[in-house]
Amino acid sequence: MNFNFLEFISAFIVLFAVIDILGSIPIIIDIRNKGAKINALQASTISIIILIAFLFVGEALLGLFGVDISSFAIAGSFVLLIMSLEMILGVEFFKHDSPGGATIVPIAFPLIAGAGSFTTLLALRSEFDVINIILALFVNIIIVFFVLNYTHRIEKFIGAGGIYVLKKFFGIILLAMAIRLFMSNFAALLTDFLPKVKGL
Repeated sequence: MNFNFLEFISAFIVLFAVIDILGSIPIIIDIRNKGAKINALQASTISIIILIAFLFVGEALLGLFGVDISSFAIAGSFVLLIMSLEMILGVEFFKHDSPGGATIVPIAFPLIAGAGSFTTLLALRSEFDVINIILALFVNIIIVFFVLNYTHRIEKFIGAGGIYVLKKFFGIILLAMAIRLFMSNFAALLTDFLPKVKGL
């Protein structure tokens, strides 16, 4: 495992955009206003455990269904594409429809560690060294902890306009990463597929 700063930064930006903890501030405030208590440390700890576990066992889990990581990465690129369009265009494709509201559900799962995060982790693993993904994940979870702990202060400091701009900016970054992810893994699939076709 080799640390690569560029891979770390790329993984950090993608995970930051997918987790979108700043964009989730209104949801967090709404949950708290309804009387639900959120333990920032517990939510962050549970999230990191779930995400790291999936990073390591996710590929084996896919193997049970006969799905290779390149195919999953391409599927993941479509999910990232939809999420980026959601952020850029201000439309809603994925609904936060988990029942109840507390530290574990829906904050730790599925708000932080959800389908988008799972897909992204395995998609990133097809591109980057695991150590860079884990470090990027830890930095993101530290940010998640501070946002959960100081939600109201951050909202007042950044303002609604600031959150809006951040959402659009990271939406564009996420869109670019989704296209790159699709192209690189599609090329890998073609490389494996074409010799088989020629051999027929």
